[in-house]
Amino acid sequence: MKVLIAIDSMKGSLTSLEAGEAAAEGVRRAWPDARVQVCALADGGEGTAETLIEALGGTRRSITVTGPLGEPVGCTYGIAGGTAVMEMASAAGLCLVDPERRNPLRTTTRGVGEMIRDALEQGCREFVIGIGGSATNDGGIGMLRALGWDFLDEEGNPVADGAAGLERLCRISADRALPTLRDCRFRAACDVKNPLCGPEGASAVFGPQKGADPETAERMDGWMRRYAALAQKAVPEADPREEGSGAAGGLGFALRTFLKAELEPGAKIVAEKTGIERGIRGADVVVTGEGRLDGQTAMGKGPGTVAAAAKRLGKPVIALAGSVAKDAGRCRDAGIDVWFPAVRGPVALEEAMKKENARENLADAAEQVFRLWRLAVGRKET
Repeated sequence: MKVLIAIDSMKGSLTSLEAGEAAAEGVRRAWPDARVQVCALADGGEGTAETLIEALGGTRRSITVTGPLGEPVGCTYGIAGGTAVMEMASAAGLCLVDPERRNPLRTTTRGVGEMIRDALEQGCREFVIGIGGSATNDGGIGMLRALGWDFLDEEGNPVADGAAGLERLCRISADRALPTLRDCRFRAACDVKNPLCGPEGASAVFGPQKGADPETAERMDGWMRRYAALAQKAVPEADPREEGSGAAGGLGFALRTFLKAELEPGAKIVAEKTGIERGIRGADVVVTGEGRLDGQTAMGKGPGTVAAAAKRLGKPVIALAGSVAKDAGRCRDAGIDVWFPAVRGPVALEEAMKKENARENLADAAEQVFRLWRLAVGRKET
């Protein structure tokens, strides 16, 4: 029996690899001679960088950058074999701004560019960047300024940081952009499909959660349209209508337009980097899961991506989860054949999420599933 286990992190409880190893322990209890492979899994959201660093055996590098409000913040990214793995939220995330201080007119992505610049100095030429959870709506100009681009007003002066800078933007210059960027490949883990502008764009959809009132969101959208037009003069193939351009307050547009980044589902990038599909090919059964299994699991999240790959290869898929929602039936559409909650009875959430309890529950659930599987296989063979 060959088992491939790829479980997403259970936020606040177990990392992806910790969850996978717990399930593997349960499988081996039930089937001591089973060959079990554990792969890390993430979908591009919070924890993706940490998952990849751990899975690829990378090193962590901690630096100080410009935070979303212009104040210094500490952030950490990973380096694995010449690849820098980072999350924009660690430098410009909503989590770094107290609710009463949220203001997309001021918040900047400059720290993201400073992270990239530091990784360039460490010799990295390939970048994987998770772009979820931003506090910004500056179209990515803060990031680009840190990498050498100039964003100038009518008098030729640098515009202000934040979305407010877009109001006065008249010219974009790449004359001082770092030449080493031409040798780099950027991949952005992005599950957002919004365009840059319009009713489904960055300002209208995400601006309010970052502190914008309806009037400010409308104004920012107008500035973003002009920014897109100026970007098209500099880079004719720039297309603000492309899916993902509105991600992270327009950072998706900046990455794609000026750094030639590929915007891809985060789970797809992680699966490729960790070799999940190769493991699936050699497995008899695939185990996946996450903290809460629900209808969203089938919508491009990690377990859904694993299940889809397994189905393409004709492999059965079992999911384990901390809890299972009523709409989990939609997971069958993603290829998950059967699922089981790891918690076996009423318990306070904080107790269920304690690392030792979550690990034990997951191992016990996996053990029972594979005892049943072994029994069924034994009967079939006789």
